[in-house]
Amino acid sequence: MKEIYYKVAGHVFALETVGNESIELDLWQYEPFVTDPTDDVVFRLKLSSTPIDMDNFNMEVVQEDEGQSINAGHIDEHPCFQFFLHGKLKGVLLCSKDYQQGEIYAEDCNLFGVNNALMVMYALATSNKLTALFHSSVVSYRDRAYMFLGPSGTGKSTHSKLWLQYIEGTELVNDDNPVVRILNDGTIWVYGSPWSGKTHCYRNVSYPLGAIVLLAQAPANIIRRLKPIEAYAALMMSISGKRWDSRLAEGLHETENLIATHAPMWHLDCLPDEEAARVCCETVVS
Repeated sequence: MKEIYYKVAGHVFALETVGNESIELDLWQYEPFVTDPTDDVVFRLKLSSTPIDMDNFNMEVVQEDEGQSINAGHIDEHPCFQFFLHGKLKGVLLCSKDYQQGEIYAEDCNLFGVNNALMVMYALATSNKLTALFHSSVVSYRDRAYMFLGPSGTGKSTHSKLWLQYIEGTELVNDDNPVVRILNDGTIWVYGSPWSGKTHCYRNVSYPLGAIVLLAQAPANIIRRLKPIEAYAALMMSISGKRWDSRLAEGLHETENLIATHAPMWHLDCLPDEEAARVCCETVVS
């Protein structure tokens, strides 16, 4: 048995490889997040060589997005998740009730299954720690982070690319799943993560939040400040979590409420052009 420890947004988690050295090579995007061993972890995930018995699996929710899907349910009151890619089962994750322990069976130690298990466990194990895993693209500019939200296909990655192209000094922080954490002093920080979708951007960096922008495709570039209730709704659709579990939903609600009431949030109707990036930057950067 060998354990590898990672730290993302200040939270440490451990992966038990059970002597399978190949997993270290597969998880190359996690290397910037490797940290020293500690007992203070938010969860431990064990890589199992034995298939998980699914005879008593009770499915609750199916989530699908661009050829990927997750079946969420439970086995004897223990949370369980199936990860599919283009209809093929790539991994099964079985968790303890508090999400602090997990076991993943991923045939041939495939990256898709293990990566999804780590991401799901991270989102659930930190949901009561004022921490949220976002579906967002985020850039840094003048030492602050600017997050772009919206449904799949809205153009989050495109808008980040426009900032990178036209706003000098911009850098990409993460292109799919950054982490936002509210610290003890009330400040809101944005962190890079090992999960960045199709873009290879796995940076162990952090910045105070500058602003959050909800994008919508439109024939003109128009930006306006969101009201708190609008901001809260935008956050709900952009944060990963198990909302049908009341214990987790309470933690997500607290985080979303604090962000919605304390972070500058905007709505940008936009075209995929230079003007959109400049209008957005000039408005949201203080």
